[in-house]
Amino acid sequence: MTTDAPPGPLRVLVFGGALRADSTNARLASLVARLVTAAGATVDLATMRDFEMPAYDGDVEEARGLPQGALALRDRLEACNAFVISSPEYNASVPGVLKNAIDWVSRVRPQPFKSKHALLVSASPSMVGGNRGLWALRVPLEHLGTRVYPDMFSLAKAHQGFTEDGRLADEGLQERLAETVSGFLSLVEADARYVCLQRRWYEFLGDRTEAPVTQRAEDG
Repeated sequence: MTTDAPPGPLRVLVFGGALRADSTNARLASLVARLVTAAGATVDLATMRDFEMPAYDGDVEEARGLPQGALALRDRLEACNAFVISSPEYNASVPGVLKNAIDWVSRVRPQPFKSKHALLVSASPSMVGGNRGLWALRVPLEHLGTRVYPDMFSLAKAHQGFTEDGRLADEGLQERLAETVSGFLSLVEADARYVCLQRRWYEFLGDRTEAPVTQRAEDG
């Protein structure tokens, strides 16, 4: 019989993809963090300002190595079972500061994004709630081997979407967000606790699960 102690609570890194302190995506990240905590997981709530780094430059990397902001994000990714990004939509795509952070951290070996679970949410004053940006964000993360949750959540008209206590003003949307977070955590818990489910995620048939990054990333 094994005497190993059962694994502790899930640990989830949650952060907004905008630099502005009072952005709607920072507020949405805080709400998601509360929902994750209520579900019994441990939350590491961060902001993009915790991960300041220059624009990616291969010459800078060769001369100085990775910047401290990239190493900080690497460390916090490695310490979690999953992460949640609440990202704004800039010109129907990913904010430059967020894509830059992904590009820097992608240079780390072993690759910290690979095999991590991710939930993507967004908030925007537009009628589509930043959803187009989330579809763009999935591309680099899935390329790096992240297991991006199929369901995403986008809050339209976000400038009027929150109550004073930080909940969503629309109770139907509040319930849907809570259900999305709950479903995501259930999947993460299953993968973390049940060995039979490990290494069962394939982006395509040629993926090699023992590779430090996906096969496609290695070939690129």
